[in-house]
Amino acid sequence: MKDLRKTKFCLGLQLEYRNDGILVHQMAYTEKALKRFNMADYHPLTSPMVVRSLGLDTDPFRPKMDDEDVLGPEMPYLSAIGALMYLATHTRPDIAFAVNLLSRFSSCLTQRHWNEIKHVLRYLQGTKDLGLYYTNHNKNGLVGFADAGYLSDPHHARSQT
Repeated sequence: MKDLRKTKFCLGLQLEYRNDGILVHQMAYTEKALKRFNMADYHPLTSPMVVRSLGLDTDPFRPKMDDEDVLGPEMPYLSAIGALMYLATHTRPDIAFAVNLLSRFSSCLTQRHWNEIKHVLRYLQGTKDLGLYYTNHNKNGLVGFADAGYLSDPHHARSQT
């Protein structure tokens, strides 16, 4: 049996060993996704999505309006959602809410929704090096967090959590 030393790349995840823990990230996959969707040269943004507007007519995440055209299969929307979900579920929980919200429009996407996908990709452009950091400090404690969304869908007046 041969010792290959510490793993640096496993199942698409990059592992960086530090003195007090391990950083798990997907910088290579993020760069590949940015090139795939022609977003590698765009100016990075500092937030994964625009803030939802309380005005139903100005909310960028409102359902399709009658005067908006539905984009066809020439837009790689589902492919982009899949790539972003892969990142969100493995090492980028910071984009999970935005990806969840955008995935709801996969059957009737408009230019507005595609622009929001590009917004998330531009955020990733500026935060390629982020990931999950697991420390060596063992506290033997279990901590859980929960969030409840009261009326998180103002267009249909119902909670989605």
